[in-house]
Amino acid sequence: MPSELAEVQVRPGVENDLKALTDIYNHYIRETPITFDTAVFTPEERRPWLLSHPEDGPHRLKVAEARDSQEILGYATSSPFRAKPAYTTSVEVTVYLAPDVTGRGIGTLLYESLFASLATEDLHRAYAGIAQPNEASARLHERFGFRHVGTYREVGRKFGRYWDVAWYEKDL
Repeated sequence: MPSELAEVQVRPGVENDLKALTDIYNHYIRETPITFDTAVFTPEERRPWLLSHPEDGPHRLKVAEARDSQEILGYATSSPFRAKPAYTTSVEVTVYLAPDVTGRGIGTLLYESLFASLATEDLHRAYAGIAQPNEASARLHERFGFRHVGTYREVGRKFGRYWDVAWYEKDL
């Protein structure tokens, strides 16, 4: 694992990343309430998700990898906020990290790259839903200028209990 952020590169996600990205996401499905998906995915089932994030446009996928080993350390995405046409200038953003690299600044690198890429797009707001409690995610989003705009109480049920989701927004 890289001990210095200089050993990490951020680049657009590509199809060869699919297995590693699926493995990271499946960890959060199995072990945490961070995502409200409840059944793990195969890489083939995640392919449409990956293909919905091209290298350009408002819906991006950024991948952090170790420069020496090319190991995938995490990813950040911007995705449609809602399906209706009037929402096209809004995106929902998220970051997922390999569980053994959290707290090392990789999420910050991913968001720096993602928001730099989105700066030239016709976007107005970014939104992030954070299952509660998740202080580390709240701090990351606040560092990038997100502000808390409300909390949906007990909106999702996973692991036999209900979870709140705090919503954050950022001007783009």
